[in-house]
Amino acid sequence: MEMSENISISQDGNGKASRVIRMGTRKSQLARIQTDSVASRLKEIYPDVHLEIVAMSTIGDQILDTALSKIGEKSLFTKELENALERNEVDIVVHSLKDLPTSLPPGFTIGAILQRENPHDAVVLHPKNAGLTLDSLPEKSVIGTSSLRRAAQLKRRFPQLEFENIRGNLNTRLKKLDEKEDYTAIILAAAGLKRMGWETRISQILGPEDCMYAVGQGALAVEVRAQDKDILEMVSVLNHSDTVLRCISERAFLNQLEGGCSVPVAVHTEVNGSMLYLTGAVYSLDGAECLKDSMEICVEIDNKVNESAQECVHVGVTAKNVSSVSLEAAEKLGVNLAKGLLNKGAKDILTTARKLNDAQ
Repeated sequence: MEMSENISISQDGNGKASRVIRMGTRKSQLARIQTDSVASRLKEIYPDVHLEIVAMSTIGDQILDTALSKIGEKSLFTKELENALERNEVDIVVHSLKDLPTSLPPGFTIGAILQRENPHDAVVLHPKNAGLTLDSLPEKSVIGTSSLRRAAQLKRRFPQLEFENIRGNLNTRLKKLDEKEDYTAIILAAAGLKRMGWETRISQILGPEDCMYAVGQGALAVEVRAQDKDILEMVSVLNHSDTVLRCISERAFLNQLEGGCSVPVAVHTEVNGSMLYLTGAVYSLDGAECLKDSMEICVEIDNKVNESAQECVHVGVTAKNVSSVSLEAAEKLGVNLAKGLLNKGAKDILTTARKLNDAQ
């Protein structure tokens, strides 16, 4: 494996040179846990590599009094990290995939998507409501969520409940729930709660019939400089094929819709044998309007792929060790499903949702 000029070398106590890889991450506890998990995987595979973790704050971490969808910045949790990557201050960056826009800035690519944690949303109840579910909560109970996607679907499914914005990292939101009487429950990603070791706080997992998840939710991504071929090669072993295919179809769907966190777009994917299944939906902000459809495609693995084909980038992802035939099929699935919804009027729903959100 050749070394890039920007990768530093250190010496251990025996004078042996070892390669230093600097990993960029957000400062939050969850981000650090996620980055540490990726570092552990890399250390298992490359024991001679020395890993340094560089933590920094992002715009999304600093602006805590405004709904994410109102800030109007596509890369709320990624911009500062990508700036450090561009300045060669770090060599790789670990993200929650759902924070990464479907179009990355020039010169960057996602070199790995790790095996997905549970992508579904979870209900966390105020302690005094233990044992209840969204169905059994008193009418007009207030549910906290920072996501337009969650709010739109849950308003549609549970019209007897009320939904209000709640911001902050996981720790902050749980504290707001437990220490005040403002919220009856809050909705959080099950994956984050599990990674934090807070599974016992999960009162209910929301299935696709109640609330489909965000594009890329539950998956971790490793972003690198596209020209760093050795780093790309190094992190590619972390790719989990089924997760990569699912997430590429989801990202292609969102990209074709030109969606983001300022509009309610939701997905559900499954790989079963050689088939990839994608369900996607768009909603009005109040959940009254919904366009939803499902499609499937064969993603049978073809391992006889040449190197140049493997270098293809699919919605920002370079998955070197995943069949290019499968990657192309996954992207095609997402694009085709989005086109079908656009033909049925999805653009009008999303445009109206965007305008209403901007006006609020």
